[in-house]
Amino acid sequence: MEYTYLGRTALQVSRLCLGTLNLGVRATKEESFEILDRGLDRGINFLDTANQYGWQIYKGFTEELLGEWFAQGGGRRDQVVLATKVYNAMSDRPNDGGLSARHIIASCEASLRRLRTDWIDLFQMHHVDRHAPWEEVWQAMEILTQQGKVRYVGSSNFAGWHLAEAQEAAARRNFLGIVSEQSVYNMVTRYVELELIPAAQRYGVAVLAWSPLHGGLLSGALRKLEEGTAVKTAQGRAMQALEAHRVAVAGYEKLCAGIGADPAEVGMAWVMSRPGVTAPVIGPRSIGQLESALGALDLNLTDELLAEIDQLFPPLGNGGPGPEAWAW
Repeated sequence: MEYTYLGRTALQVSRLCLGTLNLGVRATKEESFEILDRGLDRGINFLDTANQYGWQIYKGFTEELLGEWFAQGGGRRDQVVLATKVYNAMSDRPNDGGLSARHIIASCEASLRRLRTDWIDLFQMHHVDRHAPWEEVWQAMEILTQQGKVRYVGSSNFAGWHLAEAQEAAARRNFLGIVSEQSVYNMVTRYVELELIPAAQRYGVAVLAWSPLHGGLLSGALRKLEEGTAVKTAQGRAMQALEAHRVAVAGYEKLCAGIGADPAEVGMAWVMSRPGVTAPVIGPRSIGQLESALGALDLNLTDELLAEIDQLFPPLGNGGPGPEAWAW
């Protein structure tokens, strides 16, 4: 396993982050525990969840599942860099969502109880809250870090200017601020290249890429549909995008077949090769999918292959960051 620093911090994390969106929902508890154990055995020390995950059963379910896994002992909790999130409404009550100081602190304490742990390594804001002033957000985060309940603060689904605004406000308080940003990023969805990644690099913020295979679209979707083995690919984000990108996806699968590589591994390796990316957030629902993601670590993409991928899934505008992407 390869390890890298989380942004400008001294904290080391694996180049793959094990996301838990499917655990306990598309995988049974036993399968989920097996995935978690295998990931830990293979060196994945970075675990991502959210307070609302498992909402298909009830909100908070996935954190409880992880808490049960930690409770098995064996040093599981101590070996893991644990990330969870705050923002989404956990009930219909008006103050049970967003980034008010009240909700940030209450959500952290609720996550700690569900996770059966004393601290959260990375507490991520799941979305920007346009009603919450940064003075309020950072005051709450400072309280949690001073109490030892949170080690670092991250963000998710922010724009580049949100990062800048947040960091400048944190700097005025002599607070570390945001150390990671989790954004959707894959060959099909490349918006973050314009301003988010340049801003993250400027401020020393790690970029974590969620949906690195666009919900299965880049994992051999056409082949799986032909074989009748498509599961996630046949629904949701991947299915909606398939009609718009069918020609490119077909070319991509042909390109992968030509080099004898699995499309899922190539797609994951592509994300890891992008400047500024610390780790893709993988969401395996089986040991096979976990092993496929691990296989991407050993896949080196040539400049020629990367150029061919850009031809199939071109970057926005002129390519590269803004303003050059849309100007001279």
